[in-house]
Amino acid sequence: MVALYTLDAGQVAAGVKSREFSAEEYIYQLLERIEKVEPKVNAFVTVNNKEAIDRARAIDKKVRDGEQAGALAGVAVSVKDNICTKGIKTTCASRMLEAYVPPYDATVVKRLQDAGAIVIGKANLDEFAMGSTTEFSRHGTTRNPWDISRVPGGSSGGSAASVAALECTVSLGSDTGGSVRCPASFCSVVGLKPTYGLISRYGLVSYANSLEQIGPLGRTVSDAVSVLNVIAGADENDHTTAGGKPTYSLQERKKGLRVGLVQEFIEGADPAVAKVIHKAADTLVGQEGCTCEQASLASVQYALASYYTIATAEASSNLARYDNVRYGFDLSPEGYEWNSYFAKARSNFGEEVKRRIIVGSYVLSSGYYGKYYLKAQQVRSLLKRELKALFKKYDVLIGPTMPILPFKIGEKIDDPLKMYLVDIDTVVANLTGMPAMSVPAGFADGLPVGLQIMADEFQEQTMLDAAYLFEQAAKVQRSPEL
Repeated sequence: MVALYTLDAGQVAAGVKSREFSAEEYIYQLLERIEKVEPKVNAFVTVNNKEAIDRARAIDKKVRDGEQAGALAGVAVSVKDNICTKGIKTTCASRMLEAYVPPYDATVVKRLQDAGAIVIGKANLDEFAMGSTTEFSRHGTTRNPWDISRVPGGSSGGSAASVAALECTVSLGSDTGGSVRCPASFCSVVGLKPTYGLISRYGLVSYANSLEQIGPLGRTVSDAVSVLNVIAGADENDHTTAGGKPTYSLQERKKGLRVGLVQEFIEGADPAVAKVIHKAADTLVGQEGCTCEQASLASVQYALASYYTIATAEASSNLARYDNVRYGFDLSPEGYEWNSYFAKARSNFGEEVKRRIIVGSYVLSSGYYGKYYLKAQQVRSLLKRELKALFKKYDVLIGPTMPILPFKIGEKIDDPLKMYLVDIDTVVANLTGMPAMSVPAGFADGLPVGLQIMADEFQEQTMLDAAYLFEQAAKVQRSPEL
């Protein structure tokens, strides 16, 4: 019999509803799998053992009683530990929130649970989602399931690693500058950053409000669609969400897709990565009448500077609330002098978070606001205009998700600039609010390479069509042996 933990979301839901197997059996197998591989991978901050089993039993009872069990009946999901879960710790991988238990569920979590999904645990991340490697975590580094000496990407590294290591079926991450797509690429899974406003951010602990979105991760495009259909749509608790409740399908594969291969993304990539992406482009050409041409995005050279200026500015504002008074950790005050107490409390942020707060405070200061922050916003507008023009000519744009292969743990941790440079291909989608996803493209030197696919605003269906078309043709391996 096939191990239940290897099934995709559609297979799990169908099996539970048909009573081919129970949700309880499936969850027990996953918990055993977590116990086996977690010492190697460290993908979880919290494993939700008892509650997951109780939830599975409740779903099985619904099925036996002939009640509606939901579109994701029994499907196990890991949730990035910066997304609020009622009654389960949400730490943001930081000492600042090490004991915080939210009194409510994020909208995405509530919608998943209403659809029958089971939260099996909270996934590790870079502290407050600030990083590209999942090395900046109070709970230790998450390791890449394909090579545990290497990083899984970040900041949603725990989410991607838990999916790749078969510790859950799907996951939720957050993407501020590539934090879903980067680990999806490094771990050979599918990761999707939706159009800004498609998915509610209510219950996501804020880092950079104008950039971040919650997105699904899974082993297949079908998994991503299953989750997206449940969590997308307007939310009265988040007024940045667009109206309506969209649905997506993989039943009809669009023919004649016009694909643009972004020249600047390829030119900046490691030759081994570029080779895999060229092969991926060749795979798309001829599939259902697809065409592929070189496309140029000239202003991408300013994207990274613009992104880090805006992201750090918003982070410095958002993280000002962490003063260890309203919530925090145990710290005995030495007297009642506010400045010394505040400084001592905030010294407990990790080094990367402190670095971004300092940079963000600097670019927002009165002497530099116009010199840096306003210019960054102007670059943002320039990028969006340029992309809009390209999408009049192409249905989707493609390139490498990450310009390099997964690197060794500790290799770049002491050089922030090198670390930031790995985000060069992903930040464009966040700055412009457009959808982008990473699908497994193949391997170079035995390490995963992701293909990034971008589409115009709210054109997720077109993007998914292209991703599914490529996935069916390429048939890239998803999970390593552990």
